Amino acid sequence: MARVCDHIRNADGKTIFSIEVIPPIKGDNLKNLLDNIEPLMEFKPPFIDVTYHREEYIERPEPDGTIRKIVTRKRPGTVGICSAIMHRFGVDPVPHVLCGGFTRDETEDFLIDLHYLGIDNVLVLRGDPAKPYHTFKPKTNGYSYASELVEQVANMNRGVYLHDSEHTLTPSRFCIGVAAYPEKHFEAADPDEDLNYLKLKIDKGADYVVTQMFFDNQKYFDFVDRCRKAGINVPIIPGLKPLSTRKQLQVLPSIFHLNMPEDLVRAVEACENDTQAREVGIEWSVQQCRELMKAGVPVLHFYTMGKSDNIRKIAEQVF
Repeated sequence: MARVCDHIRNADGKTIFSIEVIPPIKGDNLKNLLDNIEPLMEFKPPFIDVTYHREEYIERPEPDGTIRKIVTRKRPGTVGICSAIMHRFGVDPVPHVLCGGFTRDETEDFLIDLHYLGIDNVLVLRGDPAKPYHTFKPKTNGYSYASELVEQVANMNRGVYLHDSEHTLTPSRFCIGVAAYPEKHFEAADPDEDLNYLKLKIDKGADYVVTQMFFDNQKYFDFVDRCRKAGINVPIIPGLKPLSTRKQLQVLPSIFHLNMPEDLVRAVEACENDTQAREVGIEWSVQQCRELMKAGVPVLHFYTMGKSDNIRKIAEQVF
């Protein structure tokens, strides 16, 4: 097994195919997820990201009139899925590690489990606010920022754990990925502030960057140029999601705070149904991929959202 940066280095300039998968909702069968990954294995992804979904809260009225807050997790099993991917496909899993919902000690325990299993890659994220709330609040003795979590992982890579120990502690060897936003994180005051936060994560020890999805390649190219001028010289992996329904013209910009190119909007609005919109999305993504590959991007990283058929059609045309 290898680290993401090793895979990029060993590709010797050739663009790599990779995907991100979402754990199934609790009660669902893991087999369905693995079956969706299977058709994409012919494109030889050396690593597969596995998201982690933090706790959610349900507020339930009690007979005495009070409201009881119940914690639930709808998508458990990230570590188990990583292990299954590793053993079934021989591919390196990249579990997402979140600030949200974890204390520092719980994070260390999670990382120790990953290290014990031979999982040497992590994507470090702050995470979203716990539903149904709209403001991010860390758990007591947790982290407010991804840069703080990056520092903890980097410390473990040096053999520095949270508490003193009488035992000699083995350093981990995590390759640390972080997220970035070509069109700016919606909470940042401006692009410069957003870039400063990314630079801080790199300075704390992050090894590579994966971007939020975008539909205009120029946004990515401009972002990479700004990163290089700021002294961010690690690999910057473009994240891609083919549009698959007409409704996503409104949903994706609303959720992910991105812009849709006018040409794409017009093409999708001219579609009579989602089948036609899906084909437009595939063709648009193919053109994106070809331009990005021509520019020499290290990886094309696809957000599958649990489906593989449209990703397969794109990969067949570009890999």
